[in-house]
Amino acid sequence: MTDYVDGYCERVAPGLWGEPLNSLSNLAFLVAAVLVWRLAKGDRTGRVLAGLIGFVFVASTVFHLLATRWAAVADSVAILGFMLVCAVVFARRYWSPRHAWLAAPAFLALTVVTALLGGGLYLGALIGLAAFAAVLAFARDAYWTHFAVAGAVFALSLSLRALDRDVCGYVPVGTHFLWHLLNGVVLYLVSRTLVLKNRP
Repeated sequence: MTDYVDGYCERVAPGLWGEPLNSLSNLAFLVAAVLVWRLAKGDRTGRVLAGLIGFVFVASTVFHLLATRWAAVADSVAILGFMLVCAVVFARRYWSPRHAWLAAPAFLALTVVTALLGGGLYLGALIGLAAFAAVLAFARDAYWTHFAVAGAVFALSLSLRALDRDVCGYVPVGTHFLWHLLNGVVLYLVSRTLVLKNRP
């Protein structure tokens, strides 16, 4: 678990400051966490979402500073945790408060299936955002556009993440830092929408 991980263009050797842009761009998550915390105004759901975004900030920063396998696992766990909670919050609001917890294993199963099919950890999240937007659009809820925009931004960020290793010869710093910046926007948009819709 302490093995060295070199998975990004920007990192060319071990070292605490081997990925300056990838490390600093994680501040987008911190900004998102603060904004969601302030928006929540004591709402427990909003505070939980803000705390989870803060966990993503810490885990991703540590990973890009240390570049070790255990830190990579922590990074993935933080992001997955946020996605699972979002699925439950959405299900509680639009399906059944009593059975909302079922959304977590359902989303986890979707993530496993898409990963086994070669879609990686995040294709399930993109499908989930599309599903959220579709459910609200069917219900004629104006907030469907919020999830649609979040999904579009996430699709762009996912593409940039995938391109990182392919552009090393042209862009030495890679594109992974843009994945962080855009995902900060995505996490804020999703959390903001869930907080606003969770209010009476």
